[in-house]
Amino acid sequence: MTQVRFYDAAEDRLLKFAVIAAQYGDQWVFCRRRDRDTWEIPGGHREAGEGIGETAERELREETGALHFTLRPVCAYSVTAPDNFDGQETFGMLYFANVSAFSGELRHEIGEILFSSGLPEKLTYPAIQPALLAEVRRRGWETFAF
Repeated sequence: MTQVRFYDAAEDRLLKFAVIAAQYGDQWVFCRRRDRDTWEIPGGHREAGEGIGETAERELREETGALHFTLRPVCAYSVTAPDNFDGQETFGMLYFANVSAFSGELRHEIGEILFSSGLPEKLTYPAIQPALLAEVRRRGWETFAF
């Protein structure tokens, strides 16, 4: 069973991922990789020597084509799942972004972005992504409710 936990803070060395709950106007922003038919919240792995905030900015740009945005940390989170990292608890930082402009050009592995007022039906990580968006909402970061 997958467990998602939230923390006000976590040690920087533990933060391996950055995930960004992004809004454009009054809609959430989701992305779909070219090799998948499922939707996900923008985010990804932290690269060596990269600050976690830099990871969030890079991933948001790469996965959505976002050009202009405000980005704020929401909280740290962890995921424990038997089929992920040998069941070990892994940590990341959850961010909120308000995007005002996109390049219109998608690069890297992303095939499409979606603007939606709710959760898409087919999520890449259905046991994780709804919990992340619910925590953003619970902490009052979103500009509208889904």
